[in-house]
Amino acid sequence: MNIHQAIILGIVEGLTEFLPVSSTGHLILTAHLMGLENDNFTKSFEISIQMGAILAVLFLYTKRFLRDYQVWKRILVAFFPTGLLGFLLYKFIKNYLVGNDKVVVASLFLGGVFLLFADRVCERFCYMEDVSKLSLRKAFMIGVFQSLAMIPGVSRSASTIIGGMLMGLNRKAAAEFSFLLAVPTMLIATSYDVYKSHTTFTNAQWYLLFVGFLSAFLTALITVKVFIGFISRHSFLPFGIYRILISFAYGFYFL
Repeated sequence: MNIHQAIILGIVEGLTEFLPVSSTGHLILTAHLMGLENDNFTKSFEISIQMGAILAVLFLYTKRFLRDYQVWKRILVAFFPTGLLGFLLYKFIKNYLVGNDKVVVASLFLGGVFLLFADRVCERFCYMEDVSKLSLRKAFMIGVFQSLAMIPGVSRSASTIIGGMLMGLNRKAAAEFSFLLAVPTMLIATSYDVYKSHTTFTNAQWYLLFVGFLSAFLTALITVKVFIGFISRHSFLPFGIYRILISFAYGFYFL
């Protein structure tokens, strides 16, 4: 990997992390197109640069994190199932699922179908505009949905947004809860991966990680603002269709 490839991957991460399209799937696809090997550093790079996207959310939602205790309670409850399963299945996920093209293609397609279904349900049954009004039981169920995102291609954002809409949050509230829930989930996941892998990184690889991190941070700042503005006025239909189309394109070229 060179610096230009690190920048491109960082931009892809920042663009796709908070959209319901699977950042992991897009990173794997982009790495394929650039001819990068699916080695341990590439896998760790794709996980670690998520930290840049996380900090973008912290920057944009600082006041919400500092002031809204009720939202924090729901974030922690929703984080629990993902945190537990992620710790238990870390080695299996990294060794057998990350980088598996068949898993990514199937996840992109099925995720698109379920996103379209949840969006249609939301048109009639999503009534809740304030995340702080969400019951703790429903917050936990959203966390269960999020745990599905450990499968590459599912998309953490898509799974939590789908879960949020099925639990009654409107589109904007589901998207914002997905952003907020990303912070503890991805912060712990990326920190754990860096802790497990840092002794194998060279100085040059640390520099590439920093470049990817910075690119992801700057891109995510813009993406989150634009996405919230878009979803306040439109449905998730374009994202569901896009996932289905990209799954066919991915499968055609790489399977």
